Amino acid sequence: MTSENNQNNLKQIVDNLLLINLFTVIFFAIFFIFAIIMQLNGIFIFVNFIQIVWNPLIVPLITILIIGALVNGINSWWRRKLLSQEEDI
Repeated sequence: MTSENNQNNLKQIVDNLLLINLFTVIFFAIFFIFAIIMQLNGIFIFVNFIQIVWNPLIVPLITILIIGALVNGINSWWRRKLLSQEEDI
């Protein structure tokens, strides 16, 4: 029972981290749109900030988001595949 409980706790922690990651990516996307609008108005400080944090922060966040979605999709497909094989037996 403790092993199953630990797996549920770990899954919950990973789900929460991926959810925080998703909202962080959404925040930076909105901030990027805001920075582009401000650049069109002649204020470049926000675009400069985006350029500074792009490689060390935003790219890894997007990468984690994409990898999490792929792992979730593969895991879901694999479970459906195993479930359909068990029904055939």
